[in-house]
Amino acid sequence: MGVWTLAWPSIITNLFYATSSIVAIKIVGNLGPDAIAAAVTGQRVTFILQAVLTGVLAGSTAIIARNWGANDRLEAGVFFTRTVQLVLLLSLILSLLVWQFTEPLVKFFGLKDQALALSILYLKAISPFYIAFGCGMALITALRAVGDVKTPLIIGFIMNVFAIFFMLVFVNGWLGFPKYGVVGAAFGNGVSFVIGASLLIVFWLSNQFPVRYFSIFTLDTDRVKQIFQVGLPAALEQIIFQIGITAFLILVAYYGTEAYAAYGIGVQILSFSFVIGFGFSIAGATLVGQHLGAKNTDQAKRAGWGAMRLSIISMTFFGIIITLFAEPLARFMIDNDEVVRLTVIFIWLLGSMQPLMAIEFSLGGALRGAGDTKTPLAITLTCLLFIRVFLAVIFFLLDARIEVIFSTLVADYVVKGFLYVARFKSDKWMNALKSKEAL
Repeated sequence: MGVWTLAWPSIITNLFYATSSIVAIKIVGNLGPDAIAAAVTGQRVTFILQAVLTGVLAGSTAIIARNWGANDRLEAGVFFTRTVQLVLLLSLILSLLVWQFTEPLVKFFGLKDQALALSILYLKAISPFYIAFGCGMALITALRAVGDVKTPLIIGFIMNVFAIFFMLVFVNGWLGFPKYGVVGAAFGNGVSFVIGASLLIVFWLSNQFPVRYFSIFTLDTDRVKQIFQVGLPAALEQIIFQIGITAFLILVAYYGTEAYAAYGIGVQILSFSFVIGFGFSIAGATLVGQHLGAKNTDQAKRAGWGAMRLSIISMTFFGIIITLFAEPLARFMIDNDEVVRLTVIFIWLLGSMQPLMAIEFSLGGALRGAGDTKTPLAITLTCLLFIRVFLAVIFFLLDARIEVIFSTLVADYVVKGFLYVARFKSDKWMNALKSKEAL
């Protein structure tokens, strides 16, 4: 099974999600910059939740893929079920925390007045749906670890069609529903989470997956602990990443709602390139884990480098296209001259970094698939906090313009690219799981 075979369904799946996110901003864009700021904040908190779960699930990917590569289908199925157990518990805890502490959480982003009030309403509306969101993530990640990328593609398509449909209905008050405004975008996404998780559970219980179902009510602390131990550094990496991005957003928020909205719109537009890298990250993680499980280290290395090459070519191509059409794309999202101007600048800067971001996505995924979750943690800590955020704070204290603050991300990705290549060339990542293996 090649890199591209595993990557393309994941790329299309995540393009669906990116489309849904950008449509959400477009739908609330007519309500003004405050509504966009609320949607951006709500999506940012959801991304934080997703990032934490993604980190934990890196442990599942490494262990399940290695068992699958070693042809131990039974053990892969047991770890599949334990993954869902662990993530359901974490999702419940995170959902309750977001619901309970919504207001201080939103205030932490530095929003004020109407943007603050709308963001609180958005998060209150979507937080109960995080349990279904986490369940769906766990099942989709575990499926990809055994090489099933087509089921997530089908589920992703269904979810995003429903998400867009219900966002339009709830935001605009169609079909007899009240006009919920920005809260309707939260409801629409939440309903799609429930639909996706429900479909996956039905398929799982009816034995439609490559791995069989084991009782989710059986307590198996040893395997859950093993998943958590391998995934903990990746989870910490994602937490640090989100803290860094949030700190960066707080600095941006000091420059006004227009700058904050521009950052959010720019990220959403470029997300069409990011999801391509994420697809190669998934493919690299799966293939590296399976090849190491089959004791084929040469193939594992080839899979990692192959994922990197394809990711660089694809992300660079899309980055160029998006950068060339930055202004009309920004104008499509919102009719505000200052927001459009800043969005275009942001896209130019981040768009130029697509080759280096491709290295981070692909080789980072390959390392995690091998169980080397500590290296991406160290690289993220070094580059995001000690380079991007540190430089941004210095420029902020020097009263630099927002365009200068945006430019600090260039230094971040330049250093990351070199560090990931150096680590993968060392071959030390191949032994990351040996001390923990019972595989």
